[in-house]
Amino acid sequence: MRRVIFVAAAAVTFGAASAFAAAPAPQGDATKGKANFERVGCWECHGHQGQGGNAGVRIADPVPLAWPAFLAWVRTTSGDMPPFTEKVLPNQDLVDIFAYLQSVPKAPDYRTIPLLALQVGR
Repeated sequence: MRRVIFVAAAAVTFGAASAFAAAPAPQGDATKGKANFERVGCWECHGHQGQGGNAGVRIADPVPLAWPAFLAWVRTTSGDMPPFTEKVLPNQDLVDIFAYLQSVPKAPDYRTIPLLALQVGR
């Protein structure tokens, strides 16, 4: 009986996850998103460009989560990061933050940076 319940729960979970993956991200304003990212303190753990740091994972370059998963993660996280309710961070502000994170340019390949190329060749 447990196995049947587990399989059914897994099917519902994975079905919901695939539906999330198909949902497009709403349009946001990257400039406002950067300001919101700074205002609510995301940068303190995730770095000023979402590159990650000692306390937070990389969340940009590229953005590792699709919009629905990102929304769910920010609203319900139970790890070291506190959940940001809609009262603290309205949906539009979060949409703008997501747009900002998507706008962060990809970092150059370290092999294209002359100083680092010299160090690697030694």
